[in-house]
Amino acid sequence: MDISEYSYVIVGSGLLGAVVAECIASQLDQPVLVIEKRDHIGGNCYSVIDAATNIEYHRYGTHIFHTSNEKVWNYIRKFTTFNTYQHRVLSVYKDQNYQFPINLATINQFYRLNLQPYEVDDFMASIRENIPSPKNFEEQAIAQLGCDLYEAFFKQYTIKQWQMDPRELPATVFNRLPFRKNYNDNYFSDRWQGIPEKGYTHLFQNLLANRKIKVLLNTDYFSVRDQLKKEACLVYSGPIDRFFDYKYGKLSWRTLRFEKETIEMEDYQGYSVINYPEPDIPYTRVHEPRHLHPERKYTREKTILFREYSLPDQGNNPYYPIASEENQRLLDSYKIDAGKLENVFISGRLGDYKYYDMHQTIDRALNIFETGILSKMQFNHAG
Repeated sequence: MDISEYSYVIVGSGLLGAVVAECIASQLDQPVLVIEKRDHIGGNCYSVIDAATNIEYHRYGTHIFHTSNEKVWNYIRKFTTFNTYQHRVLSVYKDQNYQFPINLATINQFYRLNLQPYEVDDFMASIRENIPSPKNFEEQAIAQLGCDLYEAFFKQYTIKQWQMDPRELPATVFNRLPFRKNYNDNYFSDRWQGIPEKGYTHLFQNLLANRKIKVLLNTDYFSVRDQLKKEACLVYSGPIDRFFDYKYGKLSWRTLRFEKETIEMEDYQGYSVINYPEPDIPYTRVHEPRHLHPERKYTREKTILFREYSLPDQGNNPYYPIASEENQRLLDSYKIDAGKLENVFISGRLGDYKYYDMHQTIDRALNIFETGILSKMQFNHAG
């Protein structure tokens, strides 16, 4: 088929685009065109085998699948089997490794105490600042943890990560991290967790395997959109401001840069991710992807590391939205315009300008298909 003949067009082959494309092809039995500007499918979840070590790594940073949403879990397991990996993270402060997010082990080690779980509330009450209505990230952190823990593990890390003062970030950003009064060191609290046993790229190959789906790689949607059927149903997962040609101004983003190193040893740091919150260390964390697949036996006495650096981005390679008041104002204007479009769905982390985890993106994609595309098709048939 020529691209002008497709009635369903998906922009982006990440989780949102791949799931919607799969649903259209399998449930509606309709041809779907997926347009991807990169040279690979999978968006930022894309995984690659390192030739020197045979270790599979995530090109755009470590991605852990986790969810308590049974509908999402049942859907994604049709396309992959997950391993038993459980995500645990350390944070290095003054040459000591602390469990992170903060739990009872972190508190006891940091303050050189031996608190029991039932003693944590009283202790935390003694070190917290009394801030009845925290207005930003810093106030929220100090209100919950006190100044010492905030200064050690969050302040400089946040400055490095977001390239802005924590007082300029909303309190909700801090609330993404749990705080535990016991020794639970699992980063996530969801019912299900793991990594696709055959890697994320294999998962996306399965999602897009339907013969009804055609994928165009190395193709910019904006260079071919005039060739597409004007009445086609469009699902766009790119930056929302780019879709509207930046008519209200550019949204700001954070991006990442990774510095790779191959080391002649079997295991360098013992964890898949370790944070470095101190300001004299330029990177935010170090990834060692061999730990993501405990079920695999790597025979070569080598490992690979990725040092992660956070950078501001002008929209060329956006990773994370920056939740400032100005960005929210711009987003509201773009959302109003998006709501006026017929048969166009703008979503995903870039389209909604929202920090989605993978399971939230899948849920969003299923919702777009079921309550948007499918319900509209049924309504038209009924009419």
